[in-house]
Amino acid sequence: MVTPRMPDRPVPRRRARRRPAVPGTGATPAVRVPRPRSVRRPAARRLAGHRGVQLLGCAIAAGWAAAFPLVSDLPNQVFWGTLAGPAYGIAGLLCLVLPRRIAPRAAAAVALVGAVLLPLVLLAVHGRHQSEVMVVERSAHLMLLSGDPYLAAPVRAADYNPYLPTMVLFGLPRAVLGSAGPAAMLLGDARIWFALTFLGCMLGSWWLLRPAHDRAPLLPLAVLTASPLIGLALAVGGVDLPLIGVCCLAMALAARGRATAAGVVLALACTLKWTAWPALPVAALLIWRLYGRLPAARAALIAVGASVAVVLPFALLDGQEMREQVVRFPLGLAAVQTPAGSPLPGKVLAGLGPTGHTISLTLLCLGGLAVALWLLAYPPTSAVAACDLLAAGLAIAFVLAPAGRFGYLALPAVLVIWPRLASRTLSWRTSERAALPPRTGLVQV
Repeated sequence: MVTPRMPDRPVPRRRARRRPAVPGTGATPAVRVPRPRSVRRPAARRLAGHRGVQLLGCAIAAGWAAAFPLVSDLPNQVFWGTLAGPAYGIAGLLCLVLPRRIAPRAAAAVALVGAVLLPLVLLAVHGRHQSEVMVVERSAHLMLLSGDPYLAAPVRAADYNPYLPTMVLFGLPRAVLGSAGPAAMLLGDARIWFALTFLGCMLGSWWLLRPAHDRAPLLPLAVLTASPLIGLALAVGGVDLPLIGVCCLAMALAARGRATAAGVVLALACTLKWTAWPALPVAALLIWRLYGRLPAARAALIAVGASVAVVLPFALLDGQEMREQVVRFPLGLAAVQTPAGSPLPGKVLAGLGPTGHTISLTLLCLGGLAVALWLLAYPPTSAVAACDLLAAGLAIAFVLAPAGRFGYLALPAVLVIWPRLASRTLSWRTSERAALPPRTGLVQV
C-alpha cells in the first residue's frame, strides 16, 4: 500500500514583535537592535576595567619611575622620576577609592599631568633636555643659515646629527622663536612638536582602524601617553615619538586602502630616520594583499620618489659627512662613539673588540634577513599583522645593533599595542577588509 505524499508545508517565519503605535502619532517606535557579539565589550577591556589590574599597572609605573632617582646618573631622568613616581602613586589610589565609572579617567588625568605635562613644561622652560633635542634644534638653525643640517668636522658626540633631513622641521620653531622668555622657550622646544605629531598620528590611526561607532580614543591614548613607556621619552627627549606615530598611521592607511596617503606618510617616516625604511616593504605588501598590485605600486612609488627627492640633494651636497653622521655614527663605526650605550646584546658584543663588533653586525644582518623572508613567505593581511612584522624587525635591529638604548624598544612596543587597542583585535590573521565595517550608517546584509 502506497501512502500518498503530502505536499511540503512552508516553514513559517518568525515575525519580529513590533511595539504598538504611539496614540495620536501613527508612527511605530523603533525597536532597539542588540549589538552583535563582535561589537560587544571584549574580555580584555573588561579585564582592564578591573580595579586590581588598574592598581597593579599604577604600582608598576610608580616603581619604574621611582627607580630613576636611584639608578640613573642623568639629571633630567632623575627629575622626571621624582615627579612621576608620586603621580603614579596618586593615580593608583584614585583607582582604589573612586567609583568605577570615573576612576580610570581621574587616574589617567593625574598621571598625565604629573608624569608628562608638569615635567615637560618645567624642563622646557628651564632649557633642560637630552642632547638629541639640541641636535634637532641646531640642525634647523644650520639649515636656515647654510642649507646643510650637518655640522662639518664633528669632534664630539653632540656634534653629530644622526637624523635624515626632514627631522629639521621639528627644530624650526626654536630657530624662528628663539629663546627669549618662557613662552618662546616652551613653544620653541622641539619636544612640544614631537608630542603633537605623535598624538595627531595616533589619533588618526585610531579613527582609521576602529570598528564603526566605537568609542573615542581619549582614555586609551591618555593611558599610553602617561605610561613610563612614552611619558619619560616625551618629557626628556622624545625624538623617536614622531616616528612611532607616523609608522602607526602609515600602516592604518595601508590597511584602509588609501595608497596615496600611505605613500606620503611613508615618505615622511623614511626621511626622518633610516630605521623607518623597513616600514615601506611591509606597507606595500599589505596593500598588495588586500587591494592589488596597482595600489601597492602607487604607494611604493610615491614613498620612494618623495624620499629620494628629499634626501638626494643633501647626499649630493655633502655625501661623505651625511654618511658619517647618519649611518656610521649610529652603528658605532665613527671616530666618536655614540652615547647610546645600554647593555643590549649587540652593545655587549661590540664591547669585546673588532671581532665582537663584526659578530654583532652579522647577527643584525641575519636577523633582518630572517624577518624579510618571513615577510615574503607570509605577507600581512591586516594592520595588526603588518605592525607585528615591523615591530619584530625593529626589535631585532635595536637589540643586535652595536649601539642602542632601551628607550628605542618603545617603537616596537607601541606598534604591537596600539593597533590592537584601536581595532579591538588580538589576532593578526583576520583581513582588515573583512574585519573593519564600512563607515556608514547602514547595516551590511
